[in-house]
Amino acid sequence: MRIKKNLGWLGVLPLIAVLLSGCDAALVDPKGQIGVELKSLIITAFWLMMIVVIPVIIMTVVFAWKYRHSNHAAKYMPDWAHSNKIEAVVWLVPCVIILFLGIITWKTSHSLDPHKPLAPKGETMEVQVVALDWKWLFIYPKQGIATVNEVAMPVDVPVHFRVTSASVMNSFFIPTLGSQIYAMAGMDNDVYLVANEAGVYAGKSSNYSGKGFAEMTFDALALPQDDFDAWVEKVRESPKTLTFNGSYQELAEPSTDHPVEYFSDVTPNLYGKIIKSFKGGNGQGEHGEGHGETTMSAEAAE
Repeated sequence: MRIKKNLGWLGVLPLIAVLLSGCDAALVDPKGQIGVELKSLIITAFWLMMIVVIPVIIMTVVFAWKYRHSNHAAKYMPDWAHSNKIEAVVWLVPCVIILFLGIITWKTSHSLDPHKPLAPKGETMEVQVVALDWKWLFIYPKQGIATVNEVAMPVDVPVHFRVTSASVMNSFFIPTLGSQIYAMAGMDNDVYLVANEAGVYAGKSSNYSGKGFAEMTFDALALPQDDFDAWVEKVRESPKTLTFNGSYQELAEPSTDHPVEYFSDVTPNLYGKIIKSFKGGNGQGEHGEGHGETTMSAEAAE
């Protein structure tokens, strides 16, 4: 009876595999430089760990077969207690793997630092990101426009995302492009990303932030330069404006499944005003020149 039950579960496995085949693993299908390097890191770490996992699985099956109850030819050693060769393998192999993982982690922690610019400042576009309840506000300071739940960028142009929150802590994440970064009230954080292929990529918060968390998503549009310019002009045709003491306060009210919204005119330094609105904020939201320093309020630091 027990064997039949086990066989029944085995029959379910192919069905599970078919259902999971439709899942989109964004982290292993990157479309940007940072994402590609992160994928390489994940695969390298995976195969290093398989050096231990695969032999263990094989030995488990071999030992179970060799020392099964019906195999009277197996050598019986009830007094066996120690083997220097086995001890050497058991300790040496994991130590070597940990050493290599440590070296890789140290190198990639510096090369994939989210605050590290991908290009000179003049070749980088800036987008200011504000996490609201439960939606995303994107401000383009150079273009003088803003959008909600939709962000666009030219293909192959590095983007400097400056990230803060107007509410609880969130995490800004476009899995296909790479690193995530935390958004906190009164804090000016940042991350550099680039899209190397045109497309529409899913963005989200990867930090639980309340009942509207599941709908706190946005589209990241990677467009050829001409199409990006056309998108900017489309946003500028919107009749809506975003002022700190007016429409922004209304937008900041909690809402779920908020539609995409365009603003053709934005209060100057709105991003800095949002940071300054929290006690202890620096008031300007400015970074240290050239090295992406994070400015944090005294309360956030505590």
